[in-house]
Amino acid sequence: MADLFASTSDSPRLPEPDSGAPLAARMRPRNLDEIAGQHHILAQGKLLRRAIESDRFTSLIFYGPPGTGKTTLASVIARSTGSRFESLNGVESNVAEIRAKIDQARTMRDLRGQSTILFIDEIHRFNKAQQDVLLPHIERGTVRFIGATTHNPYFYVNSPLVSRSQIFQLESVSTDDLIPVLERALAESGRGLGHLEVLPAPEALRHLAEMSDGDVRKALTALELAVLTTPPGDDGRIHLTLEVAEESIQKKAIAYDADGDAHYDTASAFIKSIRGSDPDAALYWLAKMLHAGEDPRFIARRLVISASEDIGLADSNALRVAIAAQQAFEFIGMPEGRIPLAHATVYLATAPKSNSAYAALGLAMQDIEKGRTLAVPEHLRTRTRKKLAAGSGATDEQLRYLYAHDYEGGYVPQAYLPEGRRYYTPTDHGMEKRIRERIEHWQAQFQPPP
Repeated sequence: MADLFASTSDSPRLPEPDSGAPLAARMRPRNLDEIAGQHHILAQGKLLRRAIESDRFTSLIFYGPPGTGKTTLASVIARSTGSRFESLNGVESNVAEIRAKIDQARTMRDLRGQSTILFIDEIHRFNKAQQDVLLPHIERGTVRFIGATTHNPYFYVNSPLVSRSQIFQLESVSTDDLIPVLERALAESGRGLGHLEVLPAPEALRHLAEMSDGDVRKALTALELAVLTTPPGDDGRIHLTLEVAEESIQKKAIAYDADGDAHYDTASAFIKSIRGSDPDAALYWLAKMLHAGEDPRFIARRLVISASEDIGLADSNALRVAIAAQQAFEFIGMPEGRIPLAHATVYLATAPKSNSAYAALGLAMQDIEKGRTLAVPEHLRTRTRKKLAAGSGATDEQLRYLYAHDYEGGYVPQAYLPEGRRYYTPTDHGMEKRIRERIEHWQAQFQPPP
């Protein structure tokens, strides 16, 4: 099979895939208007489209899930700007290959005045030394660099390379944007499947689009499999039914990387749904994590954290439920262990919310980090420390500690913190309302020392 992105020294044009290439390769967009989705960066007037059409860019990094068009967009940019296209892969390539590509680019620039786009797929796989090789040549304009990665470049690509590049995030392609891609593949005779006279059911195309989870390559591959394995009917046409589509793409593959954006974004959505008291959303994100193979212990830990951070004293039972779910999972294991995780998720999502204890700790931490560290009052010190204080002139009243249990209700007004600072402000949510009332009653009795 011909290499779609092989460059030639005679022409800046990219070779077309041969007829034996997979449908996804044959239908690869040739211009910006054929690219599915990505309206947020490629619609008319958007920055990236303006930069491409005016040929005013130096280095670009594209990141996003597989099948969203990162490689395709790079090749379209090469076509649009009349540039040579050289590609490397972060998994397979080494420094020697990088230098060879750069030398070729320099030769073509000096001899023919032709620019070269050096596309590096999976740029995050390059180590620091490999990435650093690119820097001087990017700055000199020897090559125009385009990198692609499924990982957030701000975390997985060296800062010097990131600072020299414009970064654009590609999103999963929506179902409504995928369906026209499938229809075009069925209609085109040259690159697509138009010569086969396929009669698709609308629900079949929608099913393929939905189950592809925003991956154009996956959708076209499933379509090709469905068409080529279905015999023509009595009318000589291939009937692409929902049943055929379901067989061609049986299980939806969730886009989820255990150490990347999908992991953190989904966990964030899970916790924020609990915090926002939406049990349905919380259960959806829980289901997505479980389906994608997330470590259930990670989920259990997040539930325990949320129980104290987001529910707190409004319902202290939430922490007990979260801990019980974590222990139940360890005792039961999967698949039944998901049941106590769901139990805790719904309980936390529907519980009253308060972050007052957590927020109070944050205020105290700020005072310690930014202000003067307060000394422990003399009457709260150990006996040995009290003796030292007495020796330095402290009065009996200053050294007198009042034992709370000796007083009615187990409470006696007494200063436990110098300067009368206050951090904890209870809310009226759930059981915390009773705490607020109790503290207000105590504070009314307190008479600060003269």
